[in-house]
Order: sequence, then C-alpha cells, then structure tokens
Amino acid sequence: MKVIGHLINGKLSASDDSAQHPRLQDLTNPSTNEIIGKVALASKATVEEAISAAEAAYPAWRNLPTAKRVRIMYRLRDLLEENAEKICELITLEHGKVLNDAMGELQRGIENIEYVCSAPEMLKGEHSKNVGPAIDSWSEFQPLGVCAGITPFNFPAMVPLWMWPMAIACGNTFILKPSERTPSCALFIAELGIEAGIPAGVLNIVNGDKEAVDTLLTDKRIQAVSFVGSTPIAEYVYTTGTAHGKRVQAFGGAKNHAIIMPDADLDNAVAALMGAAYGSCGERCMAISVAVAVGDETANTLVAKLKEQIAQLKIGDGMNNQNDMGPLVTQAHLNKVEGLISAGIEEGAELVVDGRNMKVPGYERGNYLGACLFDRVSEEMAIHRSEIFGPVLCVMRVDTMQEAMNIIDAHEYGNGTCLFTRDGEAARYFSDNIKVGMVGINVPLPVPVAHHSFGGWKRSLFGDLHAYGPDSVRFYTKRKTITQRWPASGVREGAQYSFPSNG
Repeated sequence: MKVIGHLINGKLSASDDSAQHPRLQDLTNPSTNEIIGKVALASKATVEEAISAAEAAYPAWRNLPTAKRVRIMYRLRDLLEENAEKICELITLEHGKVLNDAMGELQRGIENIEYVCSAPEMLKGEHSKNVGPAIDSWSEFQPLGVCAGITPFNFPAMVPLWMWPMAIACGNTFILKPSERTPSCALFIAELGIEAGIPAGVLNIVNGDKEAVDTLLTDKRIQAVSFVGSTPIAEYVYTTGTAHGKRVQAFGGAKNHAIIMPDADLDNAVAALMGAAYGSCGERCMAISVAVAVGDETANTLVAKLKEQIAQLKIGDGMNNQNDMGPLVTQAHLNKVEGLISAGIEEGAELVVDGRNMKVPGYERGNYLGACLFDRVSEEMAIHRSEIFGPVLCVMRVDTMQEAMNIIDAHEYGNGTCLFTRDGEAARYFSDNIKVGMVGINVPLPVPVAHHSFGGWKRSLFGDLHAYGPDSVRFYTKRKTITQRWPASGVREGAQYSFPSNG
C-alpha cells in the first residue's frame, strides 16, 4: 500500500518502503471509509533533519535577489493552474469536499501566489537623506531564517499557500507540517515548487503528529511558526512557541454569526446562508453557523425558507460536481458532530431538520451527515458555545440588532460575522462597533482578498499579525534601520556628550 512520506532537502522519502517509516497512520477516503494509503508520521529525528536542510539552504537563498525568488513564484503559479485538476482530485479524495469547492480553494491559494509576486515592491524599505548633517538613514526588511507552518485538514491547498510562498519570497526557508488527514495535496504542490525552481532545502514537508509539532515549537533553529487549527491547540502552539523564543501566529476556532434584519432581502439572505453554513459540510473556520433573526416574524420566515432550500440539497461523493455537499472528513469527526446535535436536542433547541442517519446509495459506509437546522437556540447551549465544524445551522431569536450584537460580542470567538440589511445606518454602526475581526455586510463569508490580511479577534487568534496580505510581510521579516555618516576627510571632530538630535 502506498506510504506518503516527506520532502526533505529536495528529495521525497521512499514512499513505497514502509520499513523506513515505523509509525504509520491510515489514510481514508471519507466517501467510503476505504483505506487508500498510509501516512508516515515523522519522528523528532526526521523533523530535525528537515530543519538542518532548511538551515543549510538559508544563507544562499537569503542572498538571492528578491526578483529571482519571485520569478520562481510566477512559474509556480503557472504550474498550479496547469495541474489544477489533479490538485483538486487529491483534495476531494482525502477531504471529501466537492470538486468545485476544491477548485475555489485552489484559486484563492493562487491569488496569494500572485500577491507574493509583488515582494520586490513590499521589501524595498524606506530611505531618508540628510536626517542630520550629512547623515542618511534607511530601513530594510530582512528575513528571519528558518520558519515553520502547521496547517489544518480542511484547506489542504489554500492554507499552506498562505504561508510558505510569502515566507520564502521574503528570503526565509521553510518547514511545512500539513494535516496528517489530508497530506497528499501539500506534498504535490511542494513538488511543483521544486519543479518551478525552489532549491533543495528551501521548502521541506514533514508529515506527522504531536511529536513533529513539538519539535518545530521547541527547536531553537526555528524562528517563526504559523498555525491554523482549533483554539485549544492554537493556544498550546502560541504559548509553547513563544516560550521558546519564537514569533508565533496561531489561528484558532470560530463561531460566526449572521444577523438577519427585518428589512433584509430574505431570499438573498437564505441563499447566502445555505452556502455559508453547508458549503464544504460546514468544515470552514469562516462558516456561518448561527443566524440571529431580529423579530419573530423574520425568524419564522427565515426558518421556513431555509427548510425549503435544505430539502433540495444534493449530497454525495465529492467527485460528482452535481452534488452540493460531500462527506465529513473522518468517522470520528462525524461522531463528534452528531454528539453535539444530540446535546442541542437535550438542552431544548428545536431540531427543525435532522440530517442524521443519512445513507448515500453506493456510499453507505461514508461519513455522510445531511444538513441540520436548529431553531430557538439560546446562548448557554453547547451548540452555540462550541465550534461544531459540521453542516449545522442554529437560529437564534432576538428583538433588536443591539441584542444580537451583544450575543456576538459576548462569545469567546471573534473570527467572522455578517449583517443582512438594506439600512446603511445599521450597517455602518454594526461594522464600526462589532467586536469581530472580519465583517461582512450582505456578504456571508467575508474572507479578505489576497492583498488584505486574514484574522479574527479574541480567542480566534493568538498573536499580533494576521495571515497573508501586508501582515504576512511583517510576520516573515524583521526591520533593520541603518544610520550612516561619512565625515569629511581631514576634519577632526570633538566628542559630543549631549544626546544627538537633528537640530
């Protein structure tokens, strides 16, 4: 059976020799639960080998002109487009999302590559002449050294492309540890990067579990770590990494609310909520999982329209683009989501649509869960407090927009939110005052475009800088400021004991 190994110093490990990988984990197709391969889990020694390769490659890569590094990114973009179909098939095979959804993910990743291609402009620094008598000063952005990224199962192409392209364009070398549930896509894209011209050791991939993560967090040669995943692990990554002197950004969980105002175009709002709540089976950190309806009339109409649309959903194998939803990623995750649904019923929420016990003909053993819809959910319920990460939409009922905003502000997460309204005054007040990092007005998934930056507030982000966009340049570089003066030949100057100024 195929064993998925690692990419270290420009070479793939022997993927067909399981004797080289004493720790192996099953890789399954979520549509069938069939075992389709094994994933090698890197030991501490294997991760250290990758770090050593990145450390050795750093001096030459750092000194390569930025324009030459960026030319590789241009070639990589072309290779990603040429191999898009294969990449999307790998995503769907291991994650389960529908091919069209996988293509959208890949396109967002390619957009980040295109932004990275402007690195020469972003890294050129600042210069001031004659800040003092015959004194010039300038700042420049220098790379950090060896950096690392730890990425989740739900976006095996896009999230890695948030990280390593900008990191290496800035002159760093990189170790990526993708999710062991969906490893093939990141490894294949890295191979395309090697084909595009990335030198050996500049980009390395290690598959693994906690042993690999802890090695990246504690090895003193790693200068910065970027992480995307659940909040408990994000907090662990942040505290452990910073305790070992690293720059860390750790993106955690989310509970994204949409407020539905009485004046909203409900047909458009429902269409938007269907995609935002049930697209990719809700396995998105930006999924809308709570709709807060202002007024009972709004709530009643919203629930009725959602119920009608849910009945039309097509659920099945992600390889069929006629389907709207595929399976959840693993049987264990399916069990977790179903457990939260049961908790919601026990706590008194009204399960309007029950998607449990779904069987897809020909895929009876797959991890399928139909769309679920709860009504009359309250703040204290587990289905509101927890990030379900499944196709479950909760409807809450309030009397005013301020009451809805108070619910959002009180939640521990502050990743994304949106407001559906025709009222410009309400939209402006909401966007100015809501305590959430990414806000949409009549936009259900306010994921910033590549030339802005992605990140939430509160316990959705540990660290100061957001992902991709302008913040990524700041994260993967350190500023150095140089002040220079050349005294005139033959002029002897006396000592100056007062603090220097340009006066």
